[in-house]
Parts: sequence; structure tokens; C-alpha cells
Amino acid sequence: MEAGELGLYMFFACAFATLLQHPASPARQYISSSLARQALYGLAMGGTVIGIITTPWGKQSGGHFNPAITFTFYRLGNVALWDAQFYAAAQFVGATCGVAIATYVLRGAPGHSAVRYAVTVPGAYGNAGAFIGELTISFVLMIAILFVSNDKKLARFTPYCVGALFAIYIAFETPLSGMSMNPARTFGSAFRSGYWRAIWIYFIAPTLGMLCAAEVFLRVRSGAAPYCAKLHHENNKRCIFHHAPGSLSRQKAMSMQPRSEPVTRKGKIA
Repeated sequence: MEAGELGLYMFFACAFATLLQHPASPARQYISSSLARQALYGLAMGGTVIGIITTPWGKQSGGHFNPAITFTFYRLGNVALWDAQFYAAAQFVGATCGVAIATYVLRGAPGHSAVRYAVTVPGAYGNAGAFIGELTISFVLMIAILFVSNDKKLARFTPYCVGALFAIYIAFETPLSGMSMNPARTFGSAFRSGYWRAIWIYFIAPTLGMLCAAEVFLRVRSGAAPYCAKLHHENNKRCIFHHAPGSLSRQKAMSMQPRSEPVTRKGKIA
């Protein structure tokens, strides 16, 4: 599911980038303003993120489709190490396949120099600007996810909050770093294009920014862990994650499990 989600994200990232940036595209010819095209791209990808998180797969897997998010929840104790490792592997595979499928469906158009498979590269302020940009937006994204998803009144709005941040970041932060926040997302484009410039930034900065957000979250809550690693809680999908004691997510997950009588070590009913 995580592979499919990030594959879908990368497919649309390449498709919308081709639509808005390829010289032969009617949209590119009609919309002359690069800022307007970037804003439209942000809206399109923000909507894509919301759609993915709220699909049945997003509700089941948690809707991470980002290794940095998954490992941050591992740090917070909500995801087992084994699960986090397989999530990350699936996310990298999904990103690579998503770009390949988009290239095939669009007959190679994403490979044009104006699109370059939607690669994320440092902008006008170089590596330092890209690193700071990725660190900052990743920190803010994870802070928003943690605090919104752990507020009983706001939790149901988490997917929309994440989608809105994506739209804003793509519209305004792209000139700094290309707007990634996702090691697998950057890898998928780089693998297809063969363009690996400053790839380390997109592995280190998003992960570091989100881990810093986790530390701030824990300090504010006096060490209390998040309720759950899901980004969409209002659903009846089985949850595979560890839950904070006493949380609504844990109670809901427990209530969905089949009931059985407690058994002692000797096999007798307790």
C-alpha cells in the first residue's frame, strides 16, 4: 500500500509537471507566469496528497508514503523497527516505479529538459539554502501532523492540513530546494533522470527536521507519545501501529479485535 501510494504521488507529480512545464503543453503556452504555474502545481499536488491519505489504502497503511515520516514515528514509539524498514523499502520502490510508469504512459514527455522527471535540486541559494529550506518545511510539516492528529477536535482534519502545507510549499518553497521533504520522492526522480546533484540534502534535511519536530512535540507534552502513527484516524481500518496508553486510537483498535477468553499458562480459563 505504501509503495502504491508513493507510486501514485510520483505519477501525478510527473504528469502535472509535464502539463505545466513542457513546451508543447497547451497549459504551458497559455499560462505565461511561472509563479501561477507553480501555484497551480501546488494545488494539484496538495489535492493529490489529500486524496491519497483518504483512500482505503491510505487509511490502512497510515498514509505516510515518506520514509522520514515513518522513521519519526518509529522514534516516537508508534512503529516497530521491522515495519519501519519494510515501509521505507516499499516507499523507495514505489517512487521509482511511479516515475517509470508516468514516463511510459506519457511517452517519454517527463524526460524533457523542462520537466526532468520532476527532480528536486538546490535553487538560487545553493546547497545551504536547499538544506535550510528542506529542514524548515519538514519540521513544520511534522509538527503540524503531530499536534493536529493528537487533538481530538482537529484530528479528522489532518489530511487536509498536510495537503494545504504541500500546496503552499510547492508554490513558494520550490525555488529554494525543489520542495521534496521526502528521501524516496527525490530518489525516484533522480534514479530515472540520472541527476544526483546534492542528493544527500534530501536524505538528511527532511529526516533531521522531522526528528527535531518529534523532540519538540515530546517536550511540550512532557514525554507523552502520539496516539497513533496514522494520518487519518476516522475510519474502521485495522491498525497495525503501537498506540499510546489510554488513547482513543488504541481503544478503537482494541475494540475491533476478535474477543477471546483469557487463558493461563496451563491452558485453563483465567
